[in-house]
Amino acid sequence: MILSDLRDCLKERKRIALKDLVDRFNMDEDALRGMLGKWISKGNVRRLPTGTACSSGCGKCDPALTELYEWVEKI
Repeated sequence: MILSDLRDCLKERKRIALKDLVDRFNMDEDALRGMLGKWISKGNVRRLPTGTACSSGCGKCDPALTELYEWVEKI
């Protein structure tokens, strides 16, 4: 996977849990955090505060244990 694949996924989903990215790309959490860090440093992605609900709203995940990232559209 390359950074553009991660970008495309985030742009499509808008908000996604790290666990979902791990499952989708079959990668280690720390490797994905490193790639997310590149997009965060460019101002395109932000890590959401602990306890933030994901976009699905199903309520199956514990928000306190879910690491969420969100694509930020630059103006």
